[in-house]
Amino acid sequence: MPTELFTPSGLLERGGPIIWLQLGLAFFGAVFVVERLFFFHRARINVGDLLVGLSNHARRKAYAEALHEAARSPGPVARVAHAILLRHHMKRSDLRDVAQEAGQLEVPRIEKNVRAILAVALIAPLTGMLGTVLGLTEMFQELGDSGQAVSSVKLSEGVFQSLVTTGFGLIVAIPAYLFYLYFLGRAKRLFHRIERTGIEMVNIICDARAETGIVSIRDEMETRKDRSGRG
Repeated sequence: MPTELFTPSGLLERGGPIIWLQLGLAFFGAVFVVERLFFFHRARINVGDLLVGLSNHARRKAYAEALHEAARSPGPVARVAHAILLRHHMKRSDLRDVAQEAGQLEVPRIEKNVRAILAVALIAPLTGMLGTVLGLTEMFQELGDSGQAVSSVKLSEGVFQSLVTTGFGLIVAIPAYLFYLYFLGRAKRLFHRIERTGIEMVNIICDARAETGIVSIRDEMETRKDRSGRG
């Protein structure tokens, strides 16, 4: 078999338009992977240290310092903590709703491009199979049109050319699927940290409020209304 079949130019030439489609999938898959790697790298923070620092500020009623610390920390976990601290005067049930809504707003950011990587992993081998089917169809059509005996070397050459797209499709799909599983695990762990942060931030604020006997503005207004109604 000619060695030029194994060169990049030879593979591209014999792969036809399907292999160019696979190269496009590989390019976009690489872009999505790099973007997610950068996102999850920036989202890496020590949740325990963040909560300890915010808890110390909350006990001293230094909410301005707590807001500043949450704002300068990167990632969705810090954004959820910041959203809860902005409404620290609200009662516990409302704070829980704020934590849940803030967490839901982070879901699209965390899942961004993860499904796109899965799509690349699923589409690439399908395009490879399509290229193989088209290549074999073309080869057998040429054999039927020629009406002459074909050597085994020529036949194996044609089969190899037809299988180029299948092999390249698998080369694209396998790493893409592995990265998808990796990012899926990272996303699940991040969701757990967000949920933990929301629960603990609500407890931190309410516990700090109870330690000093401070109640929320809404609770204070309701108490005044009750007293005025009794009077």
